[in-house]
Amino acid sequence: MLKVKNVNDYVKDFQVIEIMSNMNHEQLVFCNDKKTGLKAIIAIHDTTLGPALGGTRMWNYNSSNEAIIDVLRLSRGMTFKAAISGLSLGGGKAVIIGDSSKDKTEALMRKFGEYVNSLGGRYITAEDVGMNTSDMVLVKKETNFVTGLPLDMGGGGNPSPVTAYGVYMGIKASSKYIWGTDNLYSKKVLVQGVGHVGENLVKHLTEEGANVIINDINKSNLKRVSDLYNCKMIESSKVYDLDVDIYSPCALGATINDETIELLKCDIVAGAANNQLKDEKKHSKMLQDKGILYAPDFLINAGGLINVYSEINGYDREKAISQTRKIFDTTLKIFHRSEKENITTHEAAYLLAQERINETKKLKNN
Repeated sequence: MLKVKNVNDYVKDFQVIEIMSNMNHEQLVFCNDKKTGLKAIIAIHDTTLGPALGGTRMWNYNSSNEAIIDVLRLSRGMTFKAAISGLSLGGGKAVIIGDSSKDKTEALMRKFGEYVNSLGGRYITAEDVGMNTSDMVLVKKETNFVTGLPLDMGGGGNPSPVTAYGVYMGIKASSKYIWGTDNLYSKKVLVQGVGHVGENLVKHLTEEGANVIINDINKSNLKRVSDLYNCKMIESSKVYDLDVDIYSPCALGATINDETIELLKCDIVAGAANNQLKDEKKHSKMLQDKGILYAPDFLINAGGLINVYSEINGYDREKAISQTRKIFDTTLKIFHRSEKENITTHEAAYLLAQERINETKKLKNN
């Protein structure tokens, strides 16, 4: 007979409410269904500007605590992403614990849709790592609070190309600020992670004549992208000390940390990954002190959110692209504010987003 642990053996010193309070989260929803095997967590960070919209990530986390921290950090980032992009949205995110290549079933997706629906629109989901538009179609069977749907269902399809375009705009703005031109011809760019977003970014960069180096843990995909866009590939994880102009992290977060910053030889860090800074305050300052320009991730990777947001009132591709293009100007605005106020670029971006949230709160309270 299976021995059931005491609940105290699970929670121990992991104080979830205290962590939520420290990060200013409104709600954390745990979803468990034995029949389908669903184990999911939905985090709602802030709904001041509107309903919380954010993708669902399916990942084989090492522990539930790791999943909780990830969904809390990701949802908080979505709040600032929506605010700095001028969207009428709050920040939310969901994670499903499991292997997307083996554990994903229609029943599991539909059960997750039921949980999303139970929140009555406070949270709107979309695709993220380990998920795709076909998964959103299954979720849609149980709830209307879903975006990232196929074009033939009135959705915007895969948002990755628009995410990549926004990152591309952020990179060009960074180049303009550092070198006085947004022309990336012959610039050496390391793109770490060539999934859907990373590959589309490589396409933009190589078309402009940048000298692109790619890195990914998926060796078959790495070779395919390398052959397709005629760019150099590096299989080793030891890429941080490469002599490049721009480092573009497009995989998982926290690649900017104590160890990697010491190794970096680039002038710019600008990529699609969420939560690139392991410690936002500490590592943004370390980059600044080293003379490396950091383009805040939640600003330049907002294209995907802009794209799925446009689905809510009837999808308009050109409008989504036009709004994503504005990331270029906002990025420059952040850099100039950072310089003027002698603060990090991360702080400047955070302040701009928080100011919009605070202004909206004041209007609601009057």
